[in-house]
Amino acid sequence: MASDSDDSLLICTACGTQFDTDDRTSLARCRICDDPRQFVPPSGQTFTTLGELKYSGNYYNKTARDPENNLIISIWTEPKFAIGQRAFLIQTERGNILWDLIAYLDQDTIDMIDILGGLKAIIISHPHYYTTYAVWARTFNCPVYIATADYSWLCRHDDTISLREIHSPTFQPLQGYSGLVAIRVGGHFPGSMVLHYKPGAVLFIADSIVTVPSALYHVDRLPGTATYSFMWSIPNMIPLPPSKIMKIIKRLEGYQYKSTFGAFNGLDVRTSAESGSVMKRMVESAKIAVGAMLEWDKDELDTKWEELWSLENTERI
Repeated sequence: MASDSDDSLLICTACGTQFDTDDRTSLARCRICDDPRQFVPPSGQTFTTLGELKYSGNYYNKTARDPENNLIISIWTEPKFAIGQRAFLIQTERGNILWDLIAYLDQDTIDMIDILGGLKAIIISHPHYYTTYAVWARTFNCPVYIATADYSWLCRHDDTISLREIHSPTFQPLQGYSGLVAIRVGGHFPGSMVLHYKPGAVLFIADSIVTVPSALYHVDRLPGTATYSFMWSIPNMIPLPPSKIMKIIKRLEGYQYKSTFGAFNGLDVRTSAESGSVMKRMVESAKIAVGAMLEWDKDELDTKWEELWSLENTERI
């Protein structure tokens, strides 16, 4: 169970990160928001606590099962708090995994997860979603996995929970079960991950790969239309360089998926007869992004991409 002290620790209202202190005089800034991947709101840096959010009575978490796979449940907070991302509870025969986190945790959410059998593990894609990880871990008595490359971004340290680092490029959170694999693709952060769910043929992409508006239109979809972008900073619109984009696509080789689920509601992209294969659209999007930066003509995207792909060391780009 979460402790009373969890409710008094400060949380950044812009990004949802929880800090080690309850002293507002000692915390003037949020180091996550000060990073150029994020931002300080025009109104300035402010903090709240879980206790204040609960006491206000304004916030609650909503859940929804995926209409095509009822073993996937999305969880998000309304009204929007901080970044506004969603978490995913994925049910497997080996137990439940929570992919990514939201800052707010209420009793209804706890009860729902407990009824479904609790959590075997939590995996967090990157530091923007670390939020109240210690609260979730203690509440469900489960380990939390983060990439070693991003460990320095932790803003709360708690020896009472099991925080485990992922050192390798791929990781299976349920030992001996290959149906769920976390894949470190890097880019947005050095340790940024996606999660492949083999039984559902789903790739949970978080912010490691960004679903763009043109992804969602299906009627008479023209070739050369982007579905995804590859960003170092999403809110500040700073793209990744070609070498990083190529590495993301390389890391996804060998994984089959028919759908991608992004960090926010409404950003699910599925393979269909109208819009084509999601996997092909992923590569097509990479070609468009790289081609724009390297000033390729539209009719030479495929040729130039193959030439670039053949390079042994994409850092040369």
